[in-house]
Amino acid sequence: MYIILGFFIETLSLMVITIPIVAPIIIALGFDPIWFGILLILLIEMALITPPVGLNLYVVQSVRKSGSFNDVMIGALPYVGFMLVMVVLLVVFPSLALYLPGVLN
Repeated sequence: MYIILGFFIETLSLMVITIPIVAPIIIALGFDPIWFGILLILLIEMALITPPVGLNLYVVQSVRKSGSFNDVMIGALPYVGFMLVMVVLLVVFPSLALYLPGVLN
């Protein structure tokens, strides 16, 4: 859901619209709110660089002096892949996101 919404809505607006609805549900289901926050930011940032509609891709294209938008999309694909792997790892191993906050407590 966040990846698709992130195609069209920028980060802050997406969080303001969805967190009041989704966060209480996630917490009521027993998930850690810190884990959810980290996962949420990762998903939103991934959506901002996901072709073909990712808003940050247009920012990169506007800064470039020359080249096509297809080059920007192709250049972003490895990062989308790595972020997708990180999302899967965070879902399978939530302790990855909770290790450092646990050490600081």
